[in-house]
Amino acid sequence: MRAVVQRVSRARVTVGGEVNRETTGEIGLGLLVLLGVGAGDTRADADYLAEKTIGLRIFEDAGGKMNLSVTEVAGAVLVVSQFTLYGDARRGKRPSFDAAAPPEQARELYEYFVEKIRAAGLHSETGRFQQTMQVELVNEGPVTILLDSAKTF
Repeated sequence: MRAVVQRVSRARVTVGGEVNRETTGEIGLGLLVLLGVGAGDTRADADYLAEKTIGLRIFEDAGGKMNLSVTEVAGAVLVVSQFTLYGDARRGKRPSFDAAAPPEQARELYEYFVEKIRAAGLHSETGRFQQTMQVELVNEGPVTILLDSAKTF
């Protein structure tokens, strides 16, 4: 599993066109997590990423150092599925998504990841799986962290 974790002052995800746009998730202070599921991923990968995400110390303490987690700042988490995190553009100009999990497996692990975040006592909102979404955010810092359950980066 892969995640792009961004520290935000606010974030929102909507679906639909300009006329009938619907907000599916919205948070204030917290983390926006763009989550990709790989073909070989398991619940152990989701457990690892959820724990890592919850524990990331990327919020500033009173001394201005990134030393606090989302839990410690009473933040929320907005999780948006994004299979394109497994896009491979090393050859050619059109990315291959062969390494991404099939939708059924990806949905199950995406929902499991969200459950783990909520089980930790964090308020969590989501996008809408397998839909075209519009994501708006204010990245504080900016702070963006890349996570991979295979620890390739």
